[in-house]
Amino acid sequence: MKFLTKKDLILPKRNPNSKKGDNGRVLVIAGSKEYVGAAALAGIAALRSGVDWVTVIAPEKVGWAINGMSVDLVVKKIKGDYFKTSHLSQLLKEEKHYDAVLIGNGITDKAAALAKNYIKKSTKPLVIDADAIKATSIRDCNHAIFTPHKKEFEILLKNSKIKNKAELKKNLRDNTIILKGKTDEIITKKETFHNRTGNPGMTKAGTGDVLAGLAAGFYAQTKDPLRAAKMAAYYNGLIGDILLKKKKGFTYLASDMVEEIKKLGK
Repeated sequence: MKFLTKKDLILPKRNPNSKKGDNGRVLVIAGSKEYVGAAALAGIAALRSGVDWVTVIAPEKVGWAINGMSVDLVVKKIKGDYFKTSHLSQLLKEEKHYDAVLIGNGITDKAAALAKNYIKKSTKPLVIDADAIKATSIRDCNHAIFTPHKKEFEILLKNSKIKNKAELKKNLRDNTIILKGKTDEIITKKETFHNRTGNPGMTKAGTGDVLAGLAAGFYAQTKDPLRAAKMAAYYNGLIGDILLKKKKGFTYLASDMVEEIKKLGK
């Protein structure tokens, strides 16, 4: 088995003469009237990864709620309570300004048609999470990072008409999968890596949104899906381990995790 080590955690050096936007811009397509927190957690985690700019595009009521949660995120609103196929052209136009796009956090299955069509037509590096995973297949994209838990992984394989992991590798193209679990698996066409950071407290709602946000942020900076996936899995678990000790148990929350990210570089 190949396990992740600190050697896998290298970000590009920042140019001291860089200007706003040169160190990564991320677009997060997320949220619905039921799930506001997912979009906010993903957006803040992406920003904490070190990128210069994160925009969350969300249903309008969700967007206003996110404005109240964070003054650092740029928020654009679409009409309605859910993403619909009628929003596709708007999203494709918006993505042109970003280095990586995260889609899926809290969008619900009501946005399945939009997610599938967007993923097929997008020309940007993608991180695909949650309900967007359930709406698509491996063959709908290339150079994407998928972040499923076990059940979402099974749905992804079914959608892709793939029976098992061996067959998956033959059809994965240049996509990367972070399969979340007790030991995370980072799966590529050529090899699989394992990540041992993390603990049972990571089963709490929102921790997956943090992982997806980190993956998008690191992808925007490195332009390398495997490198970004390795860093996201390792740091997401490490943050959980730090909080487990700090809180002396499993009382930590996903919102604690996004606050803890800022201390990792110290």
